[in-house]
Amino acid sequence: MEREVRPLIRDWKVRTVEHGGRRFRLFENAEATLICGGIGAEAARRATESVIREANPVRVISAGFAGALDPALQVGHVLEPRTVINAADGVRTEIGGGEGVLVSSATVAGKEQKSRLSKAYGAIAVDMEAAAVAQGAQARGMQFGALKVISDVADFNLPAGDRFVAADGRFQSVRFASYVALRPWLWGATISLARNSAKASRALSDALASYLGRESRNREAAPDESLAAALNPINTGPRSASGHTYVGPEVHTGVKQQQ
Repeated sequence: MEREVRPLIRDWKVRTVEHGGRRFRLFENAEATLICGGIGAEAARRATESVIREANPVRVISAGFAGALDPALQVGHVLEPRTVINAADGVRTEIGGGEGVLVSSATVAGKEQKSRLSKAYGAIAVDMEAAAVAQGAQARGMQFGALKVISDVADFNLPAGDRFVAADGRFQSVRFASYVALRPWLWGATISLARNSAKASRALSDALASYLGRESRNREAAPDESLAAALNPINTGPRSASGHTYVGPEVHTGVKQQQ
């Protein structure tokens, strides 16, 4: 969603395109194009197809918020995962240098669901879109990367959000606000969520700016280099250097433009 990257795109040019019956806003600067696809795998798939058609990129990056599965990860921690798993079909994408496993879930993950996903996949974070973006990018021969920021910690129970996601992936903010307003027991969690989201948005925008700056200097990162290591003052864990997608027993989007 745009609010996740608003500090980054404030001065970018914007234009509107249509794909698959839906209109998207594309934000562009000299080196990258960013599209806000919405929530969920289907919305991410449509956005990926649209941005590939419009920008003809060399790399597609899934960027956005994620929930922590590892209790050590705090709000604002930037994660550049080495592996993305789609919980719906078992497909894994090995990205290369990075930290840990990101699992993409079909639904908003509450505290109990986070615990199950952590045990089932050995994952340290959960989102809803990265796996769909990975599969869409690689189906068209594009490089794939992911950059996520923790917006809710492992024991945080998100207010029931799935019912407020429209079919096109848009979050129905007015309906959500009306729902919460009538349920005082949700006020504390909602206020915390808003505060954490603002912190996460700043961290993600800074990370994306650093990522694009690194690429624009045409410096090839070593296979085990992770941007997250430079952005987070903690040990980011083991590294991996592979880079392919396969089916195993377990499985917002930005692009780097052609030079």
